[in-house]
Amino acid sequence: MTFNSVQFFAFFCVVLALYWSVRRRSAQNAIIVVASYAFYAFWDWRFLGLLAATTLIDFLAVKRIHAAQGSARRSWMIFSVSINLGVLAFFKYFNFFVSSATSALRAAHFDVSSPAIKFGLPIGISFYVFHEISYAIDVYRQRCEPEQNLLTYAAFIAFFPQLVAGPITRAAHMLPQFRNERAIPDKQRTYSAFVLILTGLFKKVVLADGVAPYVNDVFGHPAGRGFIPLGIAALGFSVQIYGDFAGYTDIARGVARLLGFDLARNFEQPYLSLNITEFWQRWHISLSSWLSDYLYVPLGGNRGSKFATYRNLMITMVLGGLWHGASWHFVLWGALNGVALIVHRARRSTTRQTANALQRSDAPRILATFTLVTALWVVFRVSSVSGIIDVVRGLGNGPMGAHPGKWWPNLLLVLAAATTMFTMDIVDRHRKVWNPLERWPAALHGALAGAAIVLIVIFSGAPPTPFIYFQF
Repeated sequence: MTFNSVQFFAFFCVVLALYWSVRRRSAQNAIIVVASYAFYAFWDWRFLGLLAATTLIDFLAVKRIHAAQGSARRSWMIFSVSINLGVLAFFKYFNFFVSSATSALRAAHFDVSSPAIKFGLPIGISFYVFHEISYAIDVYRQRCEPEQNLLTYAAFIAFFPQLVAGPITRAAHMLPQFRNERAIPDKQRTYSAFVLILTGLFKKVVLADGVAPYVNDVFGHPAGRGFIPLGIAALGFSVQIYGDFAGYTDIARGVARLLGFDLARNFEQPYLSLNITEFWQRWHISLSSWLSDYLYVPLGGNRGSKFATYRNLMITMVLGGLWHGASWHFVLWGALNGVALIVHRARRSTTRQTANALQRSDAPRILATFTLVTALWVVFRVSSVSGIIDVVRGLGNGPMGAHPGKWWPNLLLVLAAATTMFTMDIVDRHRKVWNPLERWPAALHGALAGAAIVLIVIFSGAPPTPFIYFQF
C-alpha cells in the first residue's frame, strides 16, 4: 500500500496532536516509535520484525563495543557491521548476484538453474541500515557516546520523516536531539517548517510529477525513439529526480521541524555546480558524505599515489551506484561517475572550484556540468543495460525515430519545469545575500503561497507517482 497526501496529512495531524499533548521526553519518544512503526507497517507490515530486530541487535552490540577493550572492541564493531551488511546483501542483492553468476556460468556452457528466492524489498532498508552502520563505527571511533536507552535509540532509527528515504543522519547529530527536551515550535520555526513542506510539495507534485508521464513513457519504451524525444526526456528526468528527492527532503525537514528536530540539508543547488566534483558535494549530501567517511577514507582516500586515489574513487562510486539498486545499469552509472570524477581530479588544479555566489562567467561551466550529469542520469533511469543500448541507437534514428508526433508541447512543459527549478535554486543560492522573501510584504508571501497551493491542487489530479528513492 501507499500513503496518499490526504492520508499522510491526517496521520501527521494525529501524531502532532498526541506528541505535543505530552511534555516528557520519554513519552514523546514513545509516540515517535509507535507512529514510525505504524507508518512503516502501512507500507509493508511484513518487515516490521526486521526493522525491530536490527535495531535491537545494533543497540546491544554497540554497548559491547563501548564496554570492551582492545581487540574485542573491533570484533564487536565488525559483528555489528556484518549483521547489517548481511541483512542488506540478502534482501537487496541475493537474487541479483545469483542470477548474474548463473548467467555467467550459462555463457560458459554450464547447465545450471537459478535458485532465486521470492521476497519483496523492505522499503527504506538502505537508509536505516546505513544509520546503524555509521552509529556502530562512530562509537568504535569514539566520535559519539552509545545510547543507553533502547526507546531513544529506536526513535532515532525509526524516525518516520526520514525512515523510508533519508536523509542519512549521523548519531552524533540526531541522538542528542532525542535525548533532550523539546520545546513547542515558536511562530518563526512553525512558519519555516510550513515553507519547507510547501516548497517540497511544489517540487514533487508540480515539477517532478508534472514531467513524469512523458519521461516514463519515453524511457519505459526507448527502442525506436529519436534524439528529440530522448533529449527532452533526459532533461525531464533531471528535473524529475531532483524535484522528487529534494522535494521529499524538504517535506521531511519541515515535518521534523514541527516535531522539534532539525534534519540537515541534503541538497545545496546541485545543478548550479561548476564541475562534477562539486555536484557530488551538493547532491544527496548525506549519502556522499557517508560514502566518503566510511568507504573512501578507510580505503586510503587521497593519501596515497594518484593511482591509489583514482582506484579509491572508482570503488566508492561503483559501490555507490550499486547502493541505488541491484542492477548492472546502476553499477555502470556509478562507474561512469567515477570516471568523470577521476578526469576532473586529474585536471582540477587549472579550474576554479566550489563557489557560493554565482558569476555570469560561470554559466558555460554550469551548463557543461548539467549536460554531463543529465547524460549520466539516462544510464540511471533506464531499467537495464539493453535499455541503454536502445537509447544509444536512438541517437542515430533521426529527430523523431519511429514515433512521429508533436514534440514541442512536451519540450515547453519540460523547459518550464527546468526554468522554475533553476530559478528556485538561484534564489536559494543567494539567500544569505539577497534575502528577497524576507523583504517582500506579507501580501506577496501569501500570493506566492496561494499560487503554489493552486498549482499543487491542479497537478494532484493526475495519477500519483511514487517517490523515486522509496525503491532504494
